[in-house]
Formats: sequence, structure tokens, C-alpha cells
Amino acid sequence: MSRIIEQKQMKDFLKLYTGLVERCFESCCNDFTSKALSSKEDTCVSNCIQKFLKHSERVGARFGEENAKMMAQQQNK
Repeated sequence: MSRIIEQKQMKDFLKLYTGLVERCFESCCNDFTSKALSSKEDTCVSNCIQKFLKHSERVGARFGEENAKMMAQQQNK
């Protein structure tokens, strides 16, 4: 059972990572005349990743708060 959970977690992580890469690449990388990212693209990618991580952290915190409220309400019944 634990192996199945680990596989599910890995699959979810890879899906999240792939989505982040696609989103930031599509938003930031549009000059294909060079192998390297331009400074503008590099900054854009960094900002994109930072925003995504902050958003994920905030959503996780809110989810935890709501979960705690629901648990408290169930215990009070």
C-alpha cells in the first residue's frame, strides 16, 4: 500500500513540475536565436517560479487552516 502511495505522490509531483515548466517556458521564452536564456528571459523564469512557489505555499496554508476548522467543527458536534 505504501508503494502505491509513493508512486501516486511521485506522479503528482512530476505533473506539478511539468506544468510549472510549461507555464514558465510559454510565458518567458520566446527568442530562439540563442541556446542560452537572455537576461530578460532568465529574470522572467525566476519570477514565474517564485510566484508559483509562493502561490502554492499560500494555497497549502489556507487548505491547512480550512482543514483544521473542519476538524474542530466535527469534534464539537
